[in-house]
Amino acid sequence: MNVNDRAAHANSFGPAAEAYERGRPSYPGEALDWLLPAGRPRVVDLGAGTGKLTRQIRERGLEVTAVEPSAGMLDQLRRSVPGVPALKGSAEEIPLPDGSADVVLVAQAWHWVEPERAAPEIARVLSPGGRLGLLWNVRDERAGWVHRLGEIIGSPEQSRDTAVGAPFGAVETTEFPWTEVIGPERLIDMVASRSYVILLPPAERAALLNEVRRLMATHPEMVGRTEFRLPYVTECARATVGAL
Repeated sequence: MNVNDRAAHANSFGPAAEAYERGRPSYPGEALDWLLPAGRPRVVDLGAGTGKLTRQIRERGLEVTAVEPSAGMLDQLRRSVPGVPALKGSAEEIPLPDGSADVVLVAQAWHWVEPERAAPEIARVLSPGGRLGLLWNVRDERAGWVHRLGEIIGSPEQSRDTAVGAPFGAVETTEFPWTEVIGPERLIDMVASRSYVILLPPAERAALLNEVRRLMATHPEMVGRTEFRLPYVTECARATVGAL
């Protein structure tokens, strides 16, 4: 994906902010335990979207600031997680002073940024020895209906690129498998909130969502059910400023 295509996909989420908030999953607590430093770190949720991760950080009693480039997503975040500082900005231009955070977390968004510009900018807002944490929820398509869902969407899941670069040190990675219970409408919202689907012409988008509905009505693992078990693997990476 070239820079222009990447920007178009990254900027597509605003009009689908409500579907994103309804349909997208949260993150397993074990992933946050691994990504967050000990104590009471000051956290920036970068590329915060509608505040899925922001909410979980606040629930831990930590100081958190959300930064998001999309005005539509920010509006939804402010409704979903009121009272949290929510600023318009990007990984390449963070509207925070030097050394104002101890950890920056980027959920579902590192593949949208330019690491060679983002890494130094993130390091700027971190305190000495500060940490960058990346995480993605990736559908586990070993389940039959989940594999078929990826085929319908036309976007099978794949592992994410966790390259960060200077001035961060070596990147550590791990993953956490977990399962979410999801109903039919949330599944539709989850699919509808993907950038690829948002950018389709209206007729093609409607046809794709009808295919998802047909999947729910015909697949042996889904017929007659009001809830489905959707398996995920949360892929995580972390790196420290200046570490070898």
